[in-house]
Amino acid sequence: MLIRFSILIVICLFCQEAFSQDLPNRRKVVQQPAKDDVPKSTKRTRSKIVNDSARAIYGPKTTLSITEQELFENKKKYQTLDTSIYNLHRWNFVQRFENKYQDLGNVGTALNPIFPQVQSTIGATSGFKVYDLYYETAEPRHYDTRSPFSRINIIWGGRGRSITHIEFTRNVHARWNFGFNYRPVLSANQLPYAGNKIYQVKSQYYDVYTSYKSKDERYRMLLSYRRIRHHVVESGGVKLSSVDSTYKAYFDPNASPFLSSSQSNPAGSFGSTEEIRNAFHFYHQYQLARAAQFHHSFDISKQINTFHITPNPETTSYFKYNTEKADTTFVNDANTFQVIQNEIGLKGNAAFLFYDFYYKLRSYSNNMSGLQGQVPNSKGIENYVGSRITFRFDSVSQLSGQAEYLLDGHYKINGALRTPWLDGELYSVLAKPGFMQQGYFGAYNSWVNNFSNTFSNQLSGRIKAQFGPLFISPGFTYTALRNYIYFVQPKDVPQVLPMQSGGNQQIVSPEARMEIRLFKRFHLRPHVIYTSLINNDDHAISIPTWFTNVQLSYENVLFNGALQIQIGIDAHKKSAYKALGYAPSIQQYYIQDSFTCPSFWNADVFLNGRIKRGRFFVKYINLLQQFTQQGYMLTPLYPGVRNTVDFGFELILFD
Repeated sequence: MLIRFSILIVICLFCQEAFSQDLPNRRKVVQQPAKDDVPKSTKRTRSKIVNDSARAIYGPKTTLSITEQELFENKKKYQTLDTSIYNLHRWNFVQRFENKYQDLGNVGTALNPIFPQVQSTIGATSGFKVYDLYYETAEPRHYDTRSPFSRINIIWGGRGRSITHIEFTRNVHARWNFGFNYRPVLSANQLPYAGNKIYQVKSQYYDVYTSYKSKDERYRMLLSYRRIRHHVVESGGVKLSSVDSTYKAYFDPNASPFLSSSQSNPAGSFGSTEEIRNAFHFYHQYQLARAAQFHHSFDISKQINTFHITPNPETTSYFKYNTEKADTTFVNDANTFQVIQNEIGLKGNAAFLFYDFYYKLRSYSNNMSGLQGQVPNSKGIENYVGSRITFRFDSVSQLSGQAEYLLDGHYKINGALRTPWLDGELYSVLAKPGFMQQGYFGAYNSWVNNFSNTFSNQLSGRIKAQFGPLFISPGFTYTALRNYIYFVQPKDVPQVLPMQSGGNQQIVSPEARMEIRLFKRFHLRPHVIYTSLINNDDHAISIPTWFTNVQLSYENVLFNGALQIQIGIDAHKKSAYKALGYAPSIQQYYIQDSFTCPSFWNADVFLNGRIKRGRFFVKYINLLQQFTQQGYMLTPLYPGVRNTVDFGFELILFD
């Protein structure tokens, strides 16, 4: 099958190249103007042939874009369009982030970081995070185009998985641009796989944005509206009566899930989780003086997290806990979190220094049926003051930092150093616990807590050195946590509950990245992380000891620049460890000690390419399962997608 598919791809590429050749030159007859020495009555009977064949005057270099953060930091240089094919095949969200997340074995399912992350928001939050990346990584860029720009990116993953990205933007005039993005995600159910008849994931994201600047560019404005509806049907993982030491039964193509379905009732007893987010954002700034700018931003956002299920005997055996007030006919647990935020400040550049001083007013509310009055501070107003500062030593070296203080005592401090030979980062955060961790009232889980503020320190750094064909970058990350909040299923309680550690956790993770260039065109890129838990009170953290990514690729430009390719193999492995389990009824990952995810090399063979203005990739995923009949498992009970072929292409247009 792989050979036939490869031949098909080659034929398609050949046809595309053939049809993309320039059409025969159009000919236009242009009458020669009369000369002074020619009588006006004389008729010209000859003509001059002029070659005015179409030339591509618009392209990636005339389509410029910038992020709001770059504009805020007064980085006036817009970026040209990215047409790189490097790692284009890493399209799913786990591989896009270097395999540092776990999911439920399918594109679009709940995500959780394998290594602890420092909380970025010190104030009130909803506490729901498993679908964050599907929304946050889609933030729009703002363009300045000389022609209309369109992007069509379509990925057809094997076994019914797909992601599409449609983007359009154009300038109304030289100072005003508008555009939109549309990103649907569709993933067929994998347990068991029955074609595209039953979708496990249906996600619809879109945004509309515009930007404007005055003639003298003293005034700049950005405006956007974003919305996502992310719906996931929960399977509960593979259900087995017994498990052998090889775990092969989990990778049986006919393995049944805990919450099953049938052809007569495709929805079956599946539960479903859903997250709806929408946000209106307005940012503008005005140049008061050469080194001073006034800036203001206004945000309105809403996040709704819901769990739906129709209880029956099958769900009762899976969800072992029921509250007395649970609806026995239909479960609809919904939590709504809303924020209105205003930020004003003064910023500017003075020589190599960028500075910013700001005040932020944030009002919030959290609402869940049955919890009114039980959880303190479910509505409130937060007042922040803060400052950002950056020292730019040259075009590639800078030292930056931010300090933010919430007037009730919470704070965030972070700093970053970027140089050609050394990078470093420091975070120190005292933050509020999420509302979901403080109080929840659902059909299968309920609690009311009074947790303390969480404290996190994280220090990381890495050295970068180039020795001819060898690049090496050793580094380390040290993380210290106190009052850490985690989820666990106690042995004497039939539900997953949030807990707060009374001790502390300290994690040290030395790592090494390398790139070795072989024979000019071959590249070997290993990345290894070793993690040691110096202290792990209450066993609140679970991280694999060894974490490895390796890529071997051949990279070249062929046919006088007409074809650029990257061909290779991607491999990933983690040591065996008790990975976090997943509780769908509360959309949370939790500590468990009954299931060990086995160590397994996950290998993908890929081809990335670019022909003119089109990019494409094809890859065969989970290659080793073809021979061992055993795959990888990122989360207990949830096997990864079986070996199959993925294909994607991107077409960009400039008219």
